[in-house]
Amino acid sequence: MAALLACNGLSRPILGSPLAARQVSRARPVRQTVVRAERALWLPGGDAPAHLDGSLPGDFGFDPLGLGADPERLAWFAESERVHARWAMLAVAGIAVQEVVRPDVFWYEAALKSPMPFGNSPAAILGLVAFELFAMHFVEVRRAYDFKNPGSQDQDPIFSNNKLPKHEVGYPGGIFAPVIPGDLAELKLKEIKNGRLAMLAFAGFVMQAQVTGKGPLASLGDHLSNPIGTTIFSKAVVIPGQAIVPPCMIPSSVEYHGITIPTPCFLSGLWP
Repeated sequence: MAALLACNGLSRPILGSPLAARQVSRARPVRQTVVRAERALWLPGGDAPAHLDGSLPGDFGFDPLGLGADPERLAWFAESERVHARWAMLAVAGIAVQEVVRPDVFWYEAALKSPMPFGNSPAAILGLVAFELFAMHFVEVRRAYDFKNPGSQDQDPIFSNNKLPKHEVGYPGGIFAPVIPGDLAELKLKEIKNGRLAMLAFAGFVMQAQVTGKGPLASLGDHLSNPIGTTIFSKAVVIPGQAIVPPCMIPSSVEYHGITIPTPCFLSGLWP
């Protein structure tokens, strides 16, 4: 009889009975634990804020100050991080390739040794800088308008026959990505992960250049040749009552074809 009742579902407790209430209350924590385990969080076992639901690429629930609680601000933060990540990946790759091709040129000073396309006079240099500022401003303004009104900038302002297909903000596709090698959601996650690593790497390249006066590959070679004596702790150490910091290896300014460009060390207040 018990087997027959179980097959017919009649052995389940009636809703509202004390036994059913105990079983429901006992089942809820198990379901919450499974949901938490399925999503990777920056703090294992923690809870993600309500506004971070995992829909953004690389969302690991990290917002301890609640800066992204406003949906519009969160969307802008995601767009800004994406742009900075892409620039950082280009910069890190460019620095590494430049040091491989021209190891005799310090990447921090590479621009000073680059030939000017329109002459070396101060007027030509300032003209090039002005053109770059105008071009970057034009692109960034269009990107901002596309963020505020998605799709409003899909058509070329000059060659009106050129138009991008409908796309998610920040991922234009079309001529910018004619071939997508794999699942788009997975590629978005890989991009933001590599971009975050590149942003940290670029900050490390800058500090490394200012401390050692060398590029990243040269500094890596020094560390591999002397792993114990060439570390961050051999360059700087902070102990109670005393701080040993390295001198800044970058000059405070440089002369570039008659133009004085200030080049202070990053966080100069921390240098001796």
